[in-house]
Amino acid sequence: MKKVMPALLVLVIASAFVAQQTKPQQTKPQQTKPQPGGMKAAMTRGKAVYETVCGACHQPDGLGAQNMNPPLAKTKWVLGDKKALIKIVLKGLQGGEIEIDGDKFNNPMPPQESTLSDQEIADVLTYIRNSFGNKASLVAVGEVKAMRAKLK
Repeated sequence: MKKVMPALLVLVIASAFVAQQTKPQQTKPQQTKPQPGGMKAAMTRGKAVYETVCGACHQPDGLGAQNMNPPLAKTKWVLGDKKALIKIVLKGLQGGEIEIDGDKFNNPMPPQESTLSDQEIADVLTYIRNSFGNKASLVAVGEVKAMRAKLK
């Protein structure tokens, strides 16, 4: 019995290793069905995404870092055209592409198209558009999905 247990354990570990190695690598985020709940639920989910993905550069208060990362508070970039904002999140930006009140922001923003799902992007943009003194409409998952398809 003592010799059978180690052999069985090795077999189980080897099977798990082979299963892990044969899983296809995911290059695009999984698209899920839109989450229910409207603005309040989107804000809750979006805050979690913001704190995990965006807050380090744009800061917890959304005021960014001078000449490095732009503020998200009360700017045309956040409160203006949703399509342009969605495109920025999907494709990222090179440094110097954003100017706010005469200040250029030089840090590049990495694209999030392979990192965040359509739902996560919709939620975080809804959160940003309704935090830091901003007040704007919800970003729908369908708007993100349409822009992602357009940019392919």
